[in-house]
Amino acid sequence: MRAASHEGAMFTVALIGPDGAGKTTISRRLEHTLPLPVKYIYMGVNLDSSNVMLPTTRLIHFIRRALGGKPDVAGPPDPTHVKPRPKGVVKRTLAGLKSSLRLAYRLSEEWFRQGLSWYYQLRGNIVLFDRHYFSDYYAYDIANTGQPQPLSRRIHGFMLQHVYPKPDLVIYLDAPAEVLLARKGEGTTAALERRRQEYLQMRGLVKHFAVVDASRPEDDVLRTVTELIENFSRDKTGHRIKVDDRLKVSDEQG
Repeated sequence: MRAASHEGAMFTVALIGPDGAGKTTISRRLEHTLPLPVKYIYMGVNLDSSNVMLPTTRLIHFIRRALGGKPDVAGPPDPTHVKPRPKGVVKRTLAGLKSSLRLAYRLSEEWFRQGLSWYYQLRGNIVLFDRHYFSDYYAYDIANTGQPQPLSRRIHGFMLQHVYPKPDLVIYLDAPAEVLLARKGEGTTAALERRRQEYLQMRGLVKHFAVVDASRPEDDVLRTVTELIENFSRDKTGHRIKVDDRLKVSDEQG
């Protein structure tokens, strides 16, 4: 039975991992199995998967889909791909303006969702992030890839690394590239393996980082993730979450 509120039980948990790891599935199940108040926020770039967004973003997205636009499934750009510099003053000016507008939109959307997270925490909720901008863009806008980056990406990477709050607990759902490919059928084993290694590089960049074997059955993964949150909650707030064999949960004072 879900408790109404717990003083001090306000922290954020991010589930990250490559496509096919089960982030959304596990996140949505945690909404119903954790006894403490939980709020779910999709913190990725796919607008079709987003449960919250700025009103202006929602309107623009609705208009694009109404006009026959394709589903928004794009992620961060390939960090190894560098677009050639536009030729001519006019083209460079327009490209710079477009890049600035894109950056302003991206920052406003990211800070809107972070502000919503603060609001939920102030109201006594654990905030569960499905993905996180820091992890999504780490290899693209933050890490040194040896490739020249446009100013907008450098600004975005600096903001995510030094200003934007990182999750209190990051849980990385990991699985072999072959398993991920079999689940989603997208990309290649080489690309998925590279993505796996990019996530693992973040281990030393956040204070609390845990790796969970997501190749196991879904219920086993859910149980492990719940136990990680239980341990973190106990250490941070003094409340303990007990998990039984049916993945039910009950709250008891630790």
